[in-house]
Amino acid sequence: MRFPGLAPFTLLLVSLRDLPDEVPAAYDCLRRSYYGTYGAKRAFIADRACLESSFSLLQLGTAVRLDEEEDNLVWVGRRPVDPSLIGTAACDSGLDSLLGFLQQPQWPQDNRVGDRALQMTLQMLWNESVQLEVLHRGPDGALLSASDAVVRSLDARLPPYWRSAAFPAEPIPLIPVPPRAKARLREALAAIRFNHVVASIVNGISVRKLVKDVRYLSGEDPASDLATRHSFSEDAPRAAAWLKSQFEATGASLTGSTDTTETVVLGAHYDDRGSFGEVRAPGANDDGSGTGALLAIARAIARRNVVFRANVLLCAFAGEEQGMVGSRAYARELREQGANIMLMVQADMLAYRVLGEPPQLGLSDPRLLGTAELTQILANISAIYSPELTIGYLPYPGGSDHESFHEQGFPAAQVYERAGFPKDPMYHNTGDVSERDGYDFDQIRSIAKVELATILHVAGFDLEETGNEPDLDGLE
Repeated sequence: MRFPGLAPFTLLLVSLRDLPDEVPAAYDCLRRSYYGTYGAKRAFIADRACLESSFSLLQLGTAVRLDEEEDNLVWVGRRPVDPSLIGTAACDSGLDSLLGFLQQPQWPQDNRVGDRALQMTLQMLWNESVQLEVLHRGPDGALLSASDAVVRSLDARLPPYWRSAAFPAEPIPLIPVPPRAKARLREALAAIRFNHVVASIVNGISVRKLVKDVRYLSGEDPASDLATRHSFSEDAPRAAAWLKSQFEATGASLTGSTDTTETVVLGAHYDDRGSFGEVRAPGANDDGSGTGALLAIARAIARRNVVFRANVLLCAFAGEEQGMVGSRAYARELREQGANIMLMVQADMLAYRVLGEPPQLGLSDPRLLGTAELTQILANISAIYSPELTIGYLPYPGGSDHESFHEQGFPAAQVYERAGFPKDPMYHNTGDVSERDGYDFDQIRSIAKVELATILHVAGFDLEETGNEPDLDGLE
């Protein structure tokens, strides 16, 4: 990464709670110096002039001086998980031990089943060009300067509950959600009432097909040729091609029937991480559950010949585990095109239910990241169409693809399996398959019903009478 202009440059890390989306106009240069959210902090890379004009903000965060010739900037931090999981995974130690380990050139030897060719490639890349410097250590993570080879292979060296995110090459304009977009959601919220047609459509989501789709993605289905969905594996484009074929085979019409640019987006990520030191990544929960929900929603739309009045996008993203790479590029492209995005809902990890806990719907907390009006819509919809779900907030920003849309000023929120920290013992593990205790397909279906009912109510819809019912049961 190179920073043209005046040196020295300074990275400013500011807590999400201390800096709202609507950065005051007096700090306009910060809006043009924004590089994303890492852990619970926003990152700005500013020159001397910007810092001098925004001097009072230095009290809110941590300042890190950067050289003009730094390599890639990468944030490494622990993903918030339930305390019961900490220490249960191999090599899941503290930050100091992790940083020491990352700076060692040795690669852990692991002869278990996995993509050995990819593992050997990553080992070669790491051993030949280990260039990694710790620029800053904080209580929740560290900022690294790393070579290209390190960036490509870093996530495969991280223990399960740690994640990395590379800073983008250019700043991301920090765009607040405009008042008119929030007003549009408030109008939709006020109009939400039980609708028997909506209920019949969402109740058409098939658990049987959901099981089949998730197990194909995880490789549990003998017919599947997917051993992993790691972003850098040869199986990743195969997974993308299979998903594309499944969406197209439903024949669901997602183009709005009216003359409008209004668009709603449902997202999930189809890539995954496996156990430490291995790239085998079945990802039945993270995020085969959210991706399977997208397919289930597409089939339910097609089954009833739903025609939306506004445009609908069903998006399966790659590169989420490397810092929302795919969704960040797509959201920026939509912003550059002037897209009119009414809402974006990201489904990430919907399936795991702790023994003794009720089925749940976790929502991203808008006090940390996201749009309050949208989370309220999701909560109200859930109470109407999936009353079996106990609703609550995630106690952390979420860190999934909705963040990419939120950065671009689009209303966004996340739906999740639990109103609390992650508690799935197979999180980022090769044991993340669907045939295990705690994996609940009924909970996925309940949350998928919330997603589908939300876009039916907000986008508006009609049922097209074609006389031909698609043979969805026969689709593979």
